[in-house]
Amino acid sequence: MLKTRSKKSSATSSVGSFKWGILAATFIVSTLVLTIVLPRAESVGYFYNVGEPWHYASLYAPEQFPVYKTAEELEAEHKTVRSEALPYFSIDSTVASRQIETFLKDFQNKKFEGLPENYARHLASKLQDAYDAGIMSMTDAENLTAFSPKSIRIVSGKEAESRNVEDVKNIRTAYEEIMNADTANFHRDILSSVDLQNYLLPNIVLDKKKTQTSIDEAVAMISETHGMVKKGEKIIDRGELVTEQKAKILDSYQRDLTIRGEENDRGLWELLLGQALFIALLLIAEVLYLYTFRPHILRSTPSILLIFTLITVFPLISHLLLIYKTLSIYIVPFALVAVFMRVFFDSRTAFATLLITLIIASLAMSAPYEFLLIEITAGLAAIFSVSELTERSQLLRITTIITVVSLFFALVFDLSQGTGFSGLNRSHFAYIAIGGLLMLSGYPLLYLLERTFGISSTMTMLELMNINNKILSSLSQNAQGTFNHSMMVANLATDVAKKIDARVQLVRTGAFYHDIGKMANPTYFTENQSGVNPHDSIDDEKESAKMIISHVKEGIRIAHEHNLPKEICDFILTHHGRGKVKYFYINWMNKHRGEQVDESAFTYPGPNPMTKEQAILMICDGVEAASRSLQEYTAENISNLVTRIVDGIVEEGYLKRCPISFLDIELTKHTLIESLKKIYHTRISYPELKNSDTEKQ
Repeated sequence: MLKTRSKKSSATSSVGSFKWGILAATFIVSTLVLTIVLPRAESVGYFYNVGEPWHYASLYAPEQFPVYKTAEELEAEHKTVRSEALPYFSIDSTVASRQIETFLKDFQNKKFEGLPENYARHLASKLQDAYDAGIMSMTDAENLTAFSPKSIRIVSGKEAESRNVEDVKNIRTAYEEIMNADTANFHRDILSSVDLQNYLLPNIVLDKKKTQTSIDEAVAMISETHGMVKKGEKIIDRGELVTEQKAKILDSYQRDLTIRGEENDRGLWELLLGQALFIALLLIAEVLYLYTFRPHILRSTPSILLIFTLITVFPLISHLLLIYKTLSIYIVPFALVAVFMRVFFDSRTAFATLLITLIIASLAMSAPYEFLLIEITAGLAAIFSVSELTERSQLLRITTIITVVSLFFALVFDLSQGTGFSGLNRSHFAYIAIGGLLMLSGYPLLYLLERTFGISSTMTMLELMNINNKILSSLSQNAQGTFNHSMMVANLATDVAKKIDARVQLVRTGAFYHDIGKMANPTYFTENQSGVNPHDSIDDEKESAKMIISHVKEGIRIAHEHNLPKEICDFILTHHGRGKVKYFYINWMNKHRGEQVDESAFTYPGPNPMTKEQAILMICDGVEAASRSLQEYTAENISNLVTRIVDGIVEEGYLKRCPISFLDIELTKHTLIESLKKIYHTRISYPELKNSDTEKQ
């Protein structure tokens, strides 16, 4: 039966009709998605640029942490270490003795004709000097240029000694030094008779492995930090300019948070659990609000999906911005949540949903209170400026209001925190302004949401109520009586909807389209007949009833052909509910007394109304149609008619599934009686103007 209890009680009484399965699924998906994407400690939400003021509250070190060198500084130190590294060479002491011995044997064997003995002793001595200094190959000499060292390390056994690079020879320099040594006593042309290069071999070889190990050890010794920030030490003040050094400390602070989080695996799981539970509690708060104050929303699958999509998508975008640190979170137009919720539902639901969305979005921020204050203010401005979004120009006005309010509030907040005009962060205000401009995307997004979730906005309703559109124009031409009836029902339904706080535009639009199926066979309905009734030629009442009932099916067919919203299609299905075509039903019963009647042949397919708006349309449709049968439009007759029709609908149980109270029913009766009185008020008869001849007669 109808509700006689409070709103809370009504919600409880209608639990069975709630979409609990859909609600549970969307709840779980939203919680998981937001928990997975929610940034951890490494994404604290600070955005800063060198040379700009620190926009957040004064920051103090919660724990001691090192100041890390920048990647550029470390790379420069690495290059320095590599360039200054000492290459390691291994020495083969047998090469010198073997080569000198070979040279002397060749001299004794007269291989060098005309070479004096003192020249031979000179060459042997110089060869020994060259080998003692160290001779490397030309390849190793070229590799040595990559280091540019001043000295090298020569390893012999377990010992290593340093030698100046200038003292070490390669094959070419060793040859030239021997040939040019003491040219006053030893002539080059005589020395040239000896093929000296045959006796010059490398006796030191570059040890690449040991050299690389030495470089790696030196690089490993480079400290990644320079200095420490002590616990409780002030990192930066609000309004203070971010210098290179301050930026380095701030980067180190965030890096330290990352390291601390990675070192504590158990803490990560605890953090995930805590974040998941916190998000779940916020979503539960939203559900409890809807359950207590807006239970009809929980009965609508599209409404549930829409609300949870908005609560999920906007924080999701903000969390991704915090993770990748590409743009400020203020660029996200959160006020659109308030606009969409206000357009599709109401102001209270808009504010509740906006608040939950903002709290979830702020979870990863280090200084969320400023963000929350600015965005809540912007959302309230959106809610107050949107009564019904009926024109495109309204969106521009709303965007302007929200942008100005947000910028002004951000300015006032900064000034209240001690930031002077010179210290204001211009990029912060630029992001807020861009976020305000992105509000203009609301119009195409509104259309996308309508098509995706099948919920109609006021703008769509107004477009559908244009009587010049294809369906209504065709209805007025092919079924003029039905068109007039629909307009009358729409006016009555509008009056009632305003009185009992229902969605006016929705019920009015539904009234416009509820009987469009009559266009298929307009003359079978009395309002379109002009003296000839086709039912008179039909003997079977069941056939006549079938023709009447068919207008529901035909209406749905036409609605689908023209892509009418589901909410409008529901009005077509429910405006007769599971009622009967009583005229033909009673006639059949009178003709076939004692016979078993097939109830389904005279019953509309339904279903019965499930929303307050559908109930209004059923009542107004019945009252308007019945009012045409009154012989005399007196206040008593109108009152009796309305009472009889409405009470009959209630007694038949057509409104059992509707969230409508007895108070709503009484207000509906009173409104319909007053409206019909105005429509059918008694008109005085105007006297005719008599001429003088008439007066004489």
